[in-house]
Amino acid sequence: MSSPEIASLSWGQMKVKGCSTTYKDCKVWPGGSRTWDWRETGTNHSPGVQPADLEEVVKKGVKTLVIGRGMSEALQVPPSTVDYLKKNGIDVLVLQTEKAVAEYNALAAQGVKVGGVFHSTC
Repeated sequence: MSSPEIASLSWGQMKVKGCSTTYKDCKVWPGGSRTWDWRETGTNHSPGVQPADLEEVVKKGVKTLVIGRGMSEALQVPPSTVDYLKKNGIDVLVLQTEKAVAEYNALAAQGVKVGGVFHSTC
């Protein structure tokens, strides 16, 4: 199963190829995607992305996880979150969201089992 391409990104809107939903923030993995609802884990810009935000994508068997920190990189990614991924044998890339989406799409096109969590505003 391949990771779906992110078809478009603009401020506050993301579209995943093959999915009719427009996301504000989203999670993607080989074979699927869904909205990333920060309320589920109590996520905020600071301290930022928590391991609980990533567990679902990690369980899909990804080898690489791309985290999009937002258009202005307001979303923090604490070292503990990066450590969590590394301990699970997952390569992690933390980038500004436009760069993160480009990197994710490039990896997906190469057939890498890549997942992502992307914040599409600040």
